[in-house]
Amino acid sequence: MADLSDNPLLDLGLEVPFDRIEAAHVEPAIETLLARARRAIARIVESGPRTYDGTLQALDTATEGLERAMGVVGHLESVATNDALREAYNAVLPEVSAFYSSIPLDEGLYAALHAAAEAELERLDPTRRRHLSKTLDDFRRHGAELPAEGKARLSEIDVELSKITTRYAQNVLDSTNAFELLVTDEAELAGLPPSALDAARASAEAKGQEGWRFTLQSPSYIAVMTYLDHAAYREQVWRAFNTRACAEPWDNRELIGQILQLRREKATLLGYGSFADLVLEDRMAKTGAKARAFVEDLRQRSRDAFVAENEALLAFRREVEGPQAPALRPWDVGYWAEKQRRARYDFDEEALRPYFPLASVLQGMFDLVRHLYGVSIALAPEIPTWHESVDGYRIRSADDEDLGVFYVDSYPRETKRDGAWMNGLVTGELGPSGMSPHLALICANVTPPVGDRPALLTHHEVETLFHEFGHLMHHMLSRVEVRSLGGTNVAWDFVELPSQIMENWCWEKQALDTFARHWQTGETIPDELFTKLDAARTYRAANAMMRQLGFATVDLVLHMDIDPAEHPDLLAVARKVLDEHAAAPLPEDYGMIASFGHLFAHPVGYAAAYYSYKWAEVLDADAFTRFRDEGLYSPEVGAHFRDAILAKGDSRDPMELYVEFMGREPSVRPLLDRSGLG
Repeated sequence: MADLSDNPLLDLGLEVPFDRIEAAHVEPAIETLLARARRAIARIVESGPRTYDGTLQALDTATEGLERAMGVVGHLESVATNDALREAYNAVLPEVSAFYSSIPLDEGLYAALHAAAEAELERLDPTRRRHLSKTLDDFRRHGAELPAEGKARLSEIDVELSKITTRYAQNVLDSTNAFELLVTDEAELAGLPPSALDAARASAEAKGQEGWRFTLQSPSYIAVMTYLDHAAYREQVWRAFNTRACAEPWDNRELIGQILQLRREKATLLGYGSFADLVLEDRMAKTGAKARAFVEDLRQRSRDAFVAENEALLAFRREVEGPQAPALRPWDVGYWAEKQRRARYDFDEEALRPYFPLASVLQGMFDLVRHLYGVSIALAPEIPTWHESVDGYRIRSADDEDLGVFYVDSYPRETKRDGAWMNGLVTGELGPSGMSPHLALICANVTPPVGDRPALLTHHEVETLFHEFGHLMHHMLSRVEVRSLGGTNVAWDFVELPSQIMENWCWEKQALDTFARHWQTGETIPDELFTKLDAARTYRAANAMMRQLGFATVDLVLHMDIDPAEHPDLLAVARKVLDEHAAAPLPEDYGMIASFGHLFAHPVGYAAAYYSYKWAEVLDADAFTRFRDEGLYSPEVGAHFRDAILAKGDSRDPMELYVEFMGREPSVRPLLDRSGLG
């Protein structure tokens, strides 16, 4: 047996020893923690009292060590992967998935929970009553009442989904890293701003190359698509980005069909008409049909403006290049849209970048939540991290209560997946002696520093950081007696409210003036430049809306309408749907869903739930009206939002929490007004 005496994964506290965790620790630790969890569950079934504490509380405790260790290992595989770690993670994943799948299928455990509910449900406090009721529903939705044959097949499906979706995610990372465009003639890079040129030169130097190196990581890709005059390079990069994981050795095309088929079989096995109906039953939308109706309503409200915006963009190009200028191709849209925006509003987003040094943006976020929620945040350089560029922080309440620790990982790396996200590693609980602390992190992939110049962000990157920080506040300010109902463990069409509402402060001059200062002069954003930013906010808003609705629609089509066995070319199915939402016709090789991690990089993830982003935008635009009306930094409104929304997690129905804060159900009008579509 492996030596476990110095395995850091076996006893994870609040400060994870990231500097000591190695791939060799993974398999022995997870095997040990699995065995512990199995023994603890067996004790519940065999001899545990049929009470809440003896069943559900004991079950939560039984799996806590395994959850923490797998959370840490999965996190490291996302941000600091290597061949050994990937191999170890892939080795333990099937057994861990089988274990979690087996829990709701355990007849003795299900009977024990039912017995506890019959004995105690009405005597429990509302939070524990909700937890027990939701757990019984969750067991049923995960096969507790299936016959033995159905349970066995369901377990097989869950294990297969965990393996295939992990492979999908790894293929996306590998295919993203496989591409580079190396340019040695600076004359071919006309149009790119100095920030993009400096980053590309630094990228080439890091690889021992001469010239300028461009990749498919977000800062590089967006700069090329927005500013580069060289149309052939734009096309090359666009095609590479939108055909990621569409060919060997990182081909996800067959995996998509397998994932959809397994999800479809799972829904049928459990008695649901579609996978969408299965996953949405306990969310605000309740059914796939209601989610689809919501998306379709927004589409109808946006369609005319969408068509008009694209006609205007083509007309603008022909004004510049002459009436013979060709129709726009997908790799032209962002480029010409930026030119039109500059012409219409005299606004260049690069002009804002010097006002957003990363350190100032972070401090601005910290100051905002100090005003709103009464929390203080301090850098903790003594906390071990997984990379030298990562920082750890401690957060405390107004009355000096320790709320926990969080990390910020800001920059792209080849060992780190693309995008931005928040991950809660430990959810604390509210007990007799107060809150136990939380542990979480936010990851982004913003423009890195170059030479002596600090990391200078675009306004969109600032929004992204505020968004993820909103998720972080939802986690760190949770005050729920049951950790399974705490933090971001809420309905997925509610979880984006705390994140998306934070983005609103990025559009308020009063807020920006507190942290957006020129990195060299210390000056705030000039009024004239802010006015241009604000005026351009609704520029091509219908296209932004339709893009998100396209993703939501293809998600619902794939999870409600399509039998993968009858559609061998799923990329073509998706392309047809997305083409109806695109500003320019999509080429035949367009394969975006092969790298659509929201849908396919997790057994569930945002599958059948991508609409949640727009659903939550309705909530956030509406809820922010209270801050606009009563004070952007109002401690009273902030405290109400903290206590009614952030602190409550899933301890009550999300609509009840929303109504508690707003005094009414949500209205779509503020979102339409904010988008210029009213």
